Amino acid sequence: MTVSITHSCKSSWAELRRVFAIALLVLLTVFSAKAQVSTDAQLLRVERVDDEVSISTVLPIEIPSAVEEALQKGLPLFFIAEAELVRERWYWYDKRVVLVERHTRLAFQPLTRKWRVTVSSGPTKAGSTGLSLNQNFETLSDALGVVRRVSRWKIADVSDLDPTVKYKVDFRFRLDLSLLPLPFQIGTLGQTDWDLAFNRTASLPAELSK
Repeated sequence: MTVSITHSCKSSWAELRRVFAIALLVLLTVFSAKAQVSTDAQLLRVERVDDEVSISTVLPIEIPSAVEEALQKGLPLFFIAEAELVRERWYWYDKRVVLVERHTRLAFQPLTRKWRVTVSSGPTKAGSTGLSLNQNFETLSDALGVVRRVSRWKIADVSDLDPTVKYKVDFRFRLDLSLLPLPFQIGTLGQTDWDLAFNRTASLPAELSK
C-alpha cells in the first residue's frame, strides 16, 4: 500500500512539473510577442488627423547592385504596401476591420536620364485608371526617398472604430515579383537580392478611437 501511494505522489509531482513547464513556455512566448510589437511600434507611428486614422514609417530599403542594374536597363519595379486594421480578440483570431493598399512603381527613363516614381491606390499598370501621383528625380537615391517614406497614410475613419475594443495595425511592404517579366520571375527564384519585404505592427492608442 505504501509503495502504491509513493508512486502516485511521484506521478502527481511529475505531472505538475510538466504543466508548470508548459505554462512557463506559453508566458515566455507571449512576452516575446509583446516585446516585438513594442519594438515595431517605435518604427510604425499611428496617429489621428481630424477624423482619420493614419500611419507613418520609414523603411530601410536598399537596392542591391543586381536589382539596380536591371533598373538601369529599363525594368520597372512594383512595390505593394498593405495596412490592415484588426480588432484584437483574446478568445479567437483577430478580426479584420479595414485593409488598404498602396502601389508604387519605380522606373528609370533612359531618354531623360531621370527616375520616375508613381504612387497610386491601385496597380500602376499601363492603361490602369484611378488617381496617381507621379514624380521625377535626378538620382536613384532621391527616388528611393519617396519609396521608403510612408507619411500620414490614411487607413481608416475614426467612425470605423469602437472605443470599447482594442485594435492593432499590421503593416506589410514588399516587392511584387509577379509583375516582373516571366524570365525575371524565374531568374529571381532563390535570389535574396530580390527579397525586399518588411513587416511592422503597432497597437492603436485607445484615445484615437474616442
